[in-house]
Amino acid sequence: MMTTAIAKIAKALPVPTGETQPFWEGCRNQELRIQQCGACGHYQFYPRLYCTACMSEQVEWVRASGRGTVLSFTVVYRPVTKAFAEEVPYVVALVTLEEGPQLMSNIIECDPEQVAIGMPVESVFEDWSEDIAVLKFRPVLA
Repeated sequence: MMTTAIAKIAKALPVPTGETQPFWEGCRNQELRIQQCGACGHYQFYPRLYCTACMSEQVEWVRASGRGTVLSFTVVYRPVTKAFAEEVPYVVALVTLEEGPQLMSNIIECDPEQVAIGMPVESVFEDWSEDIAVLKFRPVLA
């Protein structure tokens, strides 16, 4: 009798660039980093070489609070690739950070049916390799 094993398919790892390296270093160190303008104080994400509010080049990486609220979300029942098949259903959400920027990630440690717009969340990090940790969010327990 012949048995077959289903091989686990690896997820594609993000590839840091010169502009995104500080973000990925923060994730690896379990901290959420975003950019802040030294001229006007504006926070921004995704990384850029200049401030989107005042066009200053005085942007620097700072540690964000990691807290935010769910602005919008969807529950995924059909995986986008076989690498995510074991995770369905999962939540993809747009989260507004306390500092203002919005970013997309997953909501974990919560039944997908319990996710709601306005839900307070906090950042957590999932190690995908020795060098890459991926930002996720979980509900803030009251």
